[in-house]
Amino acid sequence: MTAPPPGPVPPKGGPVPTSLKAPATSSTNPESVSSIGSKPLDPPRVSSPLPSAPRRSTRPISSDFLSDKATIALVRRVLCAQHLADRGRSTPAPVEDLLPPLTSRNDVDLQLYALIAIIIKEFVQNWYARITPDETFVAEIVQIIAHCTRALEQRLRKVDLESLLFDELPELLDAHIRAYRISRNAVVRPPVDANPREIYHSIWPLPALSPVPKAGDQSTQTQAANESTYRQLLVQGVLALLLPTEDLENECLTALVGQLFSELIIGNLIVNKLSEPWLIWEGLIMLTRLARSKSTTMASKSSSTQQDAYPKAKSDVIPPFTRRYSLYIQQVFWSVIQWGFIVVNSIRLIISTIMLSRTLPPRSAPITIHQTNPTSKRDQEGAYQPSATFETRSQPVKVPAADYKIWSCVGNLLEMDSRMPWMSGALAMVQWAAIRGPGSLAGFNGMIDRLLSHHVQVYVLDPARLPPLLRAVRGAVFPNNGPGTSNLVPPSSDEQLAALRRRCASALLALVPKRVGRLYYGNGTWPWLSGACRKRASSRSGPPPPPPEASSSSSSSNKTAHKTNSTGEEAARARLTDDGKSVRGGHATLTPGGPKRQFGETGVRPTEASGDSRADMCNEDADDDEREESRILSELERDVLDVFSDAYCNKHLVYGILELVLVRLMPELTEKGVIELWEERLS
Repeated sequence: MTAPPPGPVPPKGGPVPTSLKAPATSSTNPESVSSIGSKPLDPPRVSSPLPSAPRRSTRPISSDFLSDKATIALVRRVLCAQHLADRGRSTPAPVEDLLPPLTSRNDVDLQLYALIAIIIKEFVQNWYARITPDETFVAEIVQIIAHCTRALEQRLRKVDLESLLFDELPELLDAHIRAYRISRNAVVRPPVDANPREIYHSIWPLPALSPVPKAGDQSTQTQAANESTYRQLLVQGVLALLLPTEDLENECLTALVGQLFSELIIGNLIVNKLSEPWLIWEGLIMLTRLARSKSTTMASKSSSTQQDAYPKAKSDVIPPFTRRYSLYIQQVFWSVIQWGFIVVNSIRLIISTIMLSRTLPPRSAPITIHQTNPTSKRDQEGAYQPSATFETRSQPVKVPAADYKIWSCVGNLLEMDSRMPWMSGALAMVQWAAIRGPGSLAGFNGMIDRLLSHHVQVYVLDPARLPPLLRAVRGAVFPNNGPGTSNLVPPSSDEQLAALRRRCASALLALVPKRVGRLYYGNGTWPWLSGACRKRASSRSGPPPPPPEASSSSSSSNKTAHKTNSTGEEAARARLTDDGKSVRGGHATLTPGGPKRQFGETGVRPTEASGDSRADMCNEDADDDEREESRILSELERDVLDVFSDAYCNKHLVYGILELVLVRLMPELTEKGVIELWEERLS
């Protein structure tokens, strides 16, 4: 009896395709499954379960919810419900053809649509699906959001992102640091009490955060209501500038979109989460982990090249002295070669830098705005066209890259003026000489200024970095594409919060070399000088005195040694062998010590006597290192991380950043109020 041929046997109704993708589509049809199950099976079809296993393995459920495949499936299921009838086709239409574009990049649109799909699924469809199964409402929301994002992208092209990120936002952070430290270092002394939050709010007044909330008081509810009203005013002003006129006249759409942006996006995702101290510290830990991963990768590459440069010699063939001498020659040779490469590459870098800076365009050149063709009639009709005067008003004054506020902000955060004023003064002198000195190399549109601006545009403001950032945000805020349990869990107790702060301080301290950290956060002594003084003191003190047992047991032998060696110099030169023979001047004399070891006046081997002392010194050094590291971490927590330890004060910073970004994108908000903008659009 011959065996049936391998592979799936075609059923009676017709042949089955041999490809692995086609059966996957047909297996999801319940009618086909029920019909096949109702028919009697032929004897050769007993082996059909065996080939069906690989067909099931070709359709695994993706465990990575951040992958492009899972993201596209989520977007299709939520935002393309009206196109689900086309899912039976072998090649469904891409998402870009089914949804309106949000930006000019498809990879950015995919991540933005994933965030929009999660928000609509969890916060809109939960209650809207109970009213009506109509899907046109979701499509209208998507159209409004797409119109807003395209208008924001066009406005974003006119914004100087380099000055915004490295000059204006660090200035806000610097103001927050100064206000927080002033509020914590009040002049009053007990019994007079001053509320640090009230001091901070008086320095940085913000109507949305008034009054200052107090425990067990109605001020907390009043402040929350004022904050919600302020967010709605911000969103209404933005919608008045971005939405077309026909959408502004639809009160239902504007109310829903306004609540969606003000409460869910700005309130829950931005302000309430980013202002939490634990989330800020977790973000710093992630950034340090990313920086260390890059440094370890570069270090592993350099170590591999060094191993290739210094090949190992065969130790069983070459004598130790010859091997050591040959290795020394190899090290000298390769060091000379490496230094030569460094000098040549440095000269090439300087020449290429000068040539590149000469070919770079000036920073003051006007920015060309590339207008995209409108994709729908809504972009042409009713869109608000700002006047040309707004492009020149309320714009920041461009400053050289060497004079950005980020440098002074970092120095203020690390307290460089108080810890190392000489370094702060030296850096300020170098900055002044580079900007206003001969040649103005770092001045505005100078050689160094154009070079720094070019590297910022290429390596920092690259649009290709935006999709991974949005993907990481979605994975942290919405794990498994839903409001589940995130990996970033807030601490449940004060002990866990303190442990998180200590872990963040340790991560920040690990970014710098150990000697640099101890030098900057030192207690007034140079680390290498203190180590040299400790070694010198240990060498001067000599070996410690022997224990009482050793001194009493060797007293008789010491007397004999003193008799045979009357002077101290002879006693110091005397050496006693294991057999009790005293060797002095090449002649051996017997001593009554027997097989006991006697060395010098103490009768104890110097290495054995100093072994315990060296171990004690090592333990003391380890304890000193631990105490010094603990002190440095405590100072980091108190001086650097404690600046972000109050959520109420952090809200001032978050709202300040939000206001600055909106004003730079929409300068009309500084000229007119929200009511005036709405009246102008609807009149």
